[in-house]
Amino acid sequence: MSERKDQDVCPICGGIIWGGGEKVLIEGAKIRVCQSCAQHGKKIVTKTRPSSRTREKYSKTQKTSRKPKKDYGPKVIIVKDYNQRIRRVREQRNLTQAKFAQRLKEKESLIRRIEAKKTKPTIKLAKKIENTYGIKLLKETGPVKVDTNKYMKKSTGSGGVSLGAFIKKKDD
Repeated sequence: MSERKDQDVCPICGGIIWGGGEKVLIEGAKIRVCQSCAQHGKKIVTKTRPSSRTREKYSKTQKTSRKPKKDYGPKVIIVKDYNQRIRRVREQRNLTQAKFAQRLKEKESLIRRIEAKKTKPTIKLAKKIENTYGIKLLKETGPVKVDTNKYMKKSTGSGGVSLGAFIKKKDD
């Protein structure tokens, strides 16, 4: 039998050990054997440790967490009576829920739940219904304007209460 230098031989059966082989404990000896002979002993489980390069890599490349971007622009929301509008347009066109859903390439059960107001359609689905059937389900809300003067009073320096009024001094 000619052996190649890059292949290991199983000490039990003499076969070639493919892959990494299995480390087992047979009669008190730790041996690396082939897959088929591994059943004759007790498998030794070793925990793999990350190499020193891996640990250094993680310690050096600490990224700062990015804050989510706040969108103050107009937002799109679904109208409150979406279920009635969908039912109305479906009945006007004499469509069953199955045919309505088929044209949208959605499940009939989803349309049934939307019409029963058990499920709110996603923005994507609402846009699809708007484009397919020509009804208005989405409305834009402008940015919210908050009157800061109502909640925060400007201090003129005299009069008014400051934080110093609430602090107890040791002398008192």
